Amino acid sequence: MHHEQSARIQVLSAGIFSLLLALGVARFAYTPLLPIMQQQAGLGVAAAGGLAAINYAGYLSGALIASLISDLVLKDRLYRIGLIVAIASTAMMGLSTDVLIWGISRYLAGLSSAAAMLLGTGLILNWLIRHNHRSELGIHFVGVGLGIAGCALVVDTLSQWLNWREQWFALSAFGVLLAIPALRWLPAPDTSSLTKSGQKMEDNPPSPLFMRLFMAAYFCAGVGYVVSATFIVAIVDHLPGLAGRGTMVFLVLGLAAAPACIVWDLIARRTGELNALLIAAVLQIVGILLPASGGLFAALAGAMLFGGTFIGMVSLVLTMAGRYYPTRPAKMMGKMTLSYGAAQILAPAITGWLAASHQGNYTLGLYLAAGVMVIGSILLLVLKGVQARDRARTEPPALATCLPG
Repeated sequence: MHHEQSARIQVLSAGIFSLLLALGVARFAYTPLLPIMQQQAGLGVAAAGGLAAINYAGYLSGALIASLISDLVLKDRLYRIGLIVAIASTAMMGLSTDVLIWGISRYLAGLSSAAAMLLGTGLILNWLIRHNHRSELGIHFVGVGLGIAGCALVVDTLSQWLNWREQWFALSAFGVLLAIPALRWLPAPDTSSLTKSGQKMEDNPPSPLFMRLFMAAYFCAGVGYVVSATFIVAIVDHLPGLAGRGTMVFLVLGLAAAPACIVWDLIARRTGELNALLIAAVLQIVGILLPASGGLFAALAGAMLFGGTFIGMVSLVLTMAGRYYPTRPAKMMGKMTLSYGAAQILAPAITGWLAASHQGNYTLGLYLAAGVMVIGSILLLVLKGVQARDRARTEPPALATCLPG
C-alpha cells in the first residue's frame, strides 16, 4: 500500500506543478505584470484588454480540441507539448515589444493552460480511477490558487530589481524548473479498459436533459466568476481610500483558492456533489456583492469567499465529468468548459458596456453577476430533481436483488 500511496502523491504533484506552470506562469503572470508593462513597455489600455481576450481565445480553442479527442495516448502527447509551449510563450513576452508577437504568445499561453487544465486533469482522473483511488481533484487544483498567489508575490518581489523584460525571463526560468516534475512524474497512460483490480471502466453518461441544465448552470457560474475575476482589481482600486490595494486583494483571492478545493471535496463527500455546488454558489453570491459595500475589510472578505468558491465549483464539475466518463473524461470536461467559456466572453463585454454608460462604474457588473448566479443556483436545484428522476429510472427495483439468482 505504501508504494501505491507514494505513486498517488507523485501523480497529483505532477498535476500541481503543471497547473503552476500553465496557469500560474503562462496564463496569470500577465495580470500582475500588466501595470508594469503599461509603465515600461508602452502597452496601451486597449491592447492590454485585447491581449487578455486573445489569451482566452487560446484557452477556448484548447477546450474545443480537448472535447474532440478520445485517444489517451494523443492526449498525453499534447499535454507534454503544452507544457513546453507554456515556457516558450512566457519567454516570447520578453523577447519583443511588438503587440503582434505578444498576441501570438498570449494565444499559445491560452492553449497551454487548456492542455494542463483539461488534458492533464483528465489523464490524472483516469489514473486515479484506474488505480482505485478516490476520484477527487481537490489536491490537484491546489496548483491554480498557488499559481495565482505565487505569481502575484513573485512579480511584487522582483519588481524592485528587474524591469518588465527581465521579469518575463525570470518567470520562464522558473517555468523550466516546474516542467521537470510535471513531465517526469505523470506516467504514460494505460489504455486498457480495466482498473488495476480488474473492474471494467465504463462510461455512465447523464441524461440529455441533465446535461443541458448542467451546462446552463455552469454558464451562470462562468458569468459569476469572470466579472469578479476580471474587474476586482479595478473595482477595489476605485473604492475610496483603497487605491493600489487591488494586487493585495488578488493575492488573497489566490491564497483562499489554494486549500479550498480540498475542503469542497470533503463537503461533497458529506452532502453529494450537487448540494456542494449549491452551497458554493450561494457563498459566491455573497463574495461577489461584498466588495460593492465599500471598505478594505469587505473587499478582502469578498475576495476570500470568491477565491474559496469559484475554484471549488470548477473542481467539482470537472470531477463529476470524470465520473460520468472515466474512459474519456476530457471530452465532457471540454464541453462544460466551452459553456463556462462562452460566459467569459459575453460577461466582460456586457460589464464594460454597463460601466461605460454609468460613468465608469463597475458595481453594476457585480449586481449582474450576482443575479446570474441566483439563476444558476435555481438551475442546480432543478438538477437535483432531474438527477433523482434519472436514478429512479436506471436503478433496478430493490426486490430483484434479494432473490437468489
